[in-house]
Parts: sequence; structure tokens; C-alpha cells
Amino acid sequence: MGSMLYSLLRPLLFSLDPETAHRFTFSAVEKVRRLGLLTGGPIPCQPRSVMGLDFPNPVGVAAGMDKNGEYLETLASLGFGFIEIGTVTPRPQPGNPQPRLFRVPEANAIINRMGFNNQGVDNLVANLRRSNYHGVLGINIGKNFDTPVERAADDYLICLSKVYRHAGYVVVNISSPNTPHLRQLQNAEELDHLLGLVKSKQMELADEHAKYTPLAVKIAPDLEPSQIVSIAALLMKHQIDGVIATNTTLSRAGAEALPHAGEKGGLSGAPLKERATAVVRHLHVVLQGAIPIIAAGGIMCAADAKEKIDAGASLVQIYSGLIYRGPRLVSEVARALCASPVPDLLRSGSG
Repeated sequence: MGSMLYSLLRPLLFSLDPETAHRFTFSAVEKVRRLGLLTGGPIPCQPRSVMGLDFPNPVGVAAGMDKNGEYLETLASLGFGFIEIGTVTPRPQPGNPQPRLFRVPEANAIINRMGFNNQGVDNLVANLRRSNYHGVLGINIGKNFDTPVERAADDYLICLSKVYRHAGYVVVNISSPNTPHLRQLQNAEELDHLLGLVKSKQMELADEHAKYTPLAVKIAPDLEPSQIVSIAALLMKHQIDGVIATNTTLSRAGAEALPHAGEKGGLSGAPLKERATAVVRHLHVVLQGAIPIIAAGGIMCAADAKEKIDAGASLVQIYSGLIYRGPRLVSEVARALCASPVPDLLRSGSG
């Protein structure tokens, strides 16, 4: 039902401003769900264990689709095995001035400079308390735009403390290109300091809530090989539970000279695929299975997702592909990955 509705709506949606289309899509699909016409759950698969969590299938929705945790049941009905919401910040913020979201349909790409627009962590938690979603939930956390980078850790600790008990896992987002100086936190000294603080807070909260919530870190696709090695070493040093590769790219390779390609912001979609996969592959070599990788970036079909898994990822996330392909992409990718053997390491209950 979701795929059929999207096919009918797509021409209209692509005639609208992207942000307007985003709101309209969620509103329409939510109404269909409330009428009982959209009742699906996770597409069946052999569950796989990643970060100590059992994922009913390996296909998730990336952060940014539902920044405030308002549409969990709607997203779940599309077949996802897990949902990641956010990025959320301690205080509400409007994000960057509009227009700030651009389609590049000739390249199946999107450029955004949203700037962590969200209603704040307290609003997100209130939405979660009202929600009936019981699947695996990731919560992506960041810093407010006006928090000096030297005090960024304070924002991450505030968010981590407030979302901890509600999350299946928490993602420390240090890789958005749209918040000034945020990517500076990927530098070795800054990252070492930040990870030490969030890991300490994670262990404190685990005792407080009698619940261990895994921590993942989301990194950029624009890193040099030496930076990937350095980040991987710090993830292992601080016993971080997972890594998400990757966020959007500042590169315009694959979209040069196309309308909107000159807009500032991060590019996602098909042109990001090879760059993101290369980061996954390099991480896999360096980490040697010590930390699971969740792959995102340029997944527009089942073959793209399989490529990410073959490169070393345990799970995949989609975002831009959902914009261009609609809900049928979720089932296409999930069924393809679920038809492949699950490595023993990822089998639910294997440890």
C-alpha cells in the first residue's frame, strides 16, 4: 500500500519544495496508517545480533528523516528493521535559513544544509513517551549551533543523559558538514577527549538505569585514510559499540555542473555510494571485526546494499534512496539481504 501511494504521489511531491514535500508525505502516509490501510511491520528475516541488539532485518532508516521522533509507527509500517531519529540537540533550534534542501534528480542526489533543525531533546523524549513503537530505535545526538566547539561535549552529555533510557542505541554525530566546526571533533585530540567523556557517562547511566545502551559514532565520507585509521583506533580504545559510515559529502563528484550542484551543504544519494563504500571497506580492514559497521550512503537498489555488506557492514541505512524510490526500496533491499546467509557472528543469540 505504501509503495502504491508513493508512486501516485511522487510527481506531485517532486513539483513541491523538498521540505514541503517531506511534511506532506509524512502527513499523507500517517493518515493512511491511521485508517488501518498501512499495517506492515519489519520485513521477515533471520534476526541478526549487532551491538548486542537483535535486529529483525538489516535495513534501517538513517537519521534526518524523522528528526523529532514524530513518525515512528509510520516508518515502522514501511518494513524497516530499525529506525534512527534525530539529529537532536539540547535546545530547540530552527536550523539554517531556507531554502536549504535541494534535489538533484539527474544524479539521484540530494544536497542539504539543514543545520540540525529540531525541536530539542525534551520534545523528542516527550514524543517517545507517547509512541507505541517497540522496535530497535537509534537516537542521533549533536550539539547546538551556537555552542562553542570547545564545549561540544557538554551538549552530547546532556542529550545522552536524556535519551539514554529510551534508546536502543545512541549515535554521536560528529560529521555533519552543516554545523560550524562540528567535523573538527573528528580530529584525534578532540575525538579522544569527547569519546572518553561520553563513554564514562554511558557507564554511569548503565548503572543508574540497569540497562546498557550501545554507543555508536557517525563519521564523514571525506576523511583521509590516515584519519580513518586514527578514528578506528580511538573507537577501539574507548570501547565504542558501533560506527556509522557515512554522513553526507562535501564533494560534488558525480553531480558536477548539474542544477543545484553549486549549493552549499552535504550531498547524499547515488554520487556518494563509492566514497561511502570505500570508507566502510577501509574501516573493516582496520577494525578487523572489533566494532560493527552500519553503512549509509548511496543505497539506491538492492545491489548497492549488498555491496556495503560485502565491504564489511553488518547493517545498512537508507535515506535519499527512499526519496527517489519510495517504500518499495525497503522491501527490495531487505528481501535481497535476507536471502543471503547471515554470518555466524551476526546470528541472533550467537553472543
